[in-house]
Amino acid sequence: MTRNHHSRPSRRALLGGAAGAALAVAAGSGSAGAAAATAVWPTRFALPDGWLPEGITIGRRPYAYMGSRADGAVYRTDLRTGEGRVVHEGGPGLAAIGLKLDHDGLLYVAGGGGGTARIVDARTGGLLRTHQLTESAGHFINDAVLLGDRAWFTDSYGPVLYGVPRGRRGDVRTLPLTGDWEQTPDVINANGLVSTPDGRGLIVVRMAAGELYRVSLRTGRASRIRLVGADDVVNGDGLVRVGRTLYVVQNRNNLVSVWDLDARAGRATLRRTITDPRFDVPATAARFGDRLYLVNARFTSPQTPETTFTAVAVRR
Repeated sequence: MTRNHHSRPSRRALLGGAAGAALAVAAGSGSAGAAAATAVWPTRFALPDGWLPEGITIGRRPYAYMGSRADGAVYRTDLRTGEGRVVHEGGPGLAAIGLKLDHDGLLYVAGGGGGTARIVDARTGGLLRTHQLTESAGHFINDAVLLGDRAWFTDSYGPVLYGVPRGRRGDVRTLPLTGDWEQTPDVINANGLVSTPDGRGLIVVRMAAGELYRVSLRTGRASRIRLVGADDVVNGDGLVRVGRTLYVVQNRNNLVSVWDLDARAGRATLRRTITDPRFDVPATAARFGDRLYLVNARFTSPQTPETTFTAVAVRR
């Protein structure tokens, strides 16, 4: 059965979480007025049936973009109302895993098993460029982060990061992971990634091992981050960093662990965990104001065209 991208969840479903929402979000200046204005924003959003979400990104404006593993489409939701629509149609054989929105309205989309990084105009939905990072077998381009003049992507089945130019010029940079990094065959290794607090490197989660690494963009050397307060971050998927606070979405654990990083991102101390009864294997998260928005990938449920999917908001 083919999923109809143009079908929308009912307004009742879209706004189902609005009535009980009482979270204050500092969307702009952080003033009490702004917080009061956003306190009634919905905290649950329905996606089209069979969407198969995994990635989510939010820019400066209150719109969330969520990719589809089914065919690489992108869905945009207005965080203020819960209303949404497909902005990029995708196509057969495509996937949209992790994605990041640039300040110029460009979406950088990880293509999963296709080995690609695609650049999509978030305003028009048009596909601007496709970079073939790897062969289309034996690799999985999983997540993305924007840093400096490049968008960086993880390959979950290869010990390497890829740096795609932000702009029309420049070549893709291949950065092999060395140092403490140990690649385990046939499992998800590198998954989510964020920049370090000093902006000079990346933090990458090695999912199956439950480890965090600091990676030098100059050499590719990966140094394992010492965890204090917990042994691991097993099932670590998406990462969000705000200052020196690191949020790790541990998907099948149905929680987000919150860590305090030291100045060099060499040590992470567990501060607390975030759980919510609405979590159903959340994969990734994005921040807007005082909220984290997470997509429920539902990996432990049937992945069919009729399966329902949601995104939820929690206070960070």
